Amino acid sequence: MNETLLKVDNLVTHFSIRGKPIPAVRGVSLEVKKGKTLVVLGESGSGKSVMLRSILRILPKETVTSGQVLYNGEELLHKSEKEMQRIRGSQIAMVFQDSLSALDPLYRVGEQIGECMRDHGTAAKGTIRGKVTELLTKVGIPSPETRMRAYPFEMSGGMRQRSVIGMSLANTPQLLLADEPTTALDVTIQAQILTLFKQIQREYGMTVILVTHDIGVAIEMADEIAVMYAGKIVEYGDVSQVLGSPAHPYTKGLIEATPRPGQREELTAIPGQPPSIANMPAGCAFAERCRWATERCRAEQPEYISIGGGHYSACHLTESSTA
Repeated sequence: MNETLLKVDNLVTHFSIRGKPIPAVRGVSLEVKKGKTLVVLGESGSGKSVMLRSILRILPKETVTSGQVLYNGEELLHKSEKEMQRIRGSQIAMVFQDSLSALDPLYRVGEQIGECMRDHGTAAKGTIRGKVTELLTKVGIPSPETRMRAYPFEMSGGMRQRSVIGMSLANTPQLLLADEPTTALDVTIQAQILTLFKQIQREYGMTVILVTHDIGVAIEMADEIAVMYAGKIVEYGDVSQVLGSPAHPYTKGLIEATPRPGQREELTAIPGQPPSIANMPAGCAFAERCRWATERCRAEQPEYISIGGGHYSACHLTESSTA
């Protein structure tokens, strides 16, 4: 299945801070095929979550977004808010990082899932309770008839996250955006949630964009990986290309900083901190942290070029090696 479901072209998102435009996403372009999983990998603050929210248009009113977001060939950035409300939750759903914040503390979990179905008209009133029970069973929540009457604070973190996933599936969306869905969970629950994602994807044939800073999650879930740094995608390719033969120094740094089974030597941390989005350097944003940086890197932004076989990188060193 090679048909493109989502195509993002030169997506730019600016926040307005004291009247000054601050770029959080700086010209992101990507494509996601139907039924595939794209993992967006990078440190906190790299713009991953803002990119997801820009696609679904759930950002503050002062935010300015430009570029192109084509979903099934339809431009989302030009749709009215009423049109987007019909799309959110029905065709495109999102699993947020913090399940406690994603759920309303004043309403029972079953009521919140049922509301999604009722608002989009995907279930008759008399069938909603049964469908909620089915969903909670599908996402692995025991005693669903009891749990659906619970408030979010009465559930564990893992149960809340399963409930949020169940809510995202309520209307059988084609595209699922998952923003660090396992970050706040212990490793055992994290593994269960990732297994659940894969089961759901196989059953529903859904397309998934999953944001994470965890290379282990990327290895487990990805068909393709987009490595994001300082609001830009700096490397893109299938999982074997990006993690097996990384072309960008930032990707190499992330891999070197990740522990491996049986590893005895110390990890190599990436030095320094990402640049402030309010004061981006003239050249490559990673130059001050890169051990291979040259004066050209500090003065000139690298082009995003093809290495071959669907593998892309934005690095002057890559340009030199492919010249």
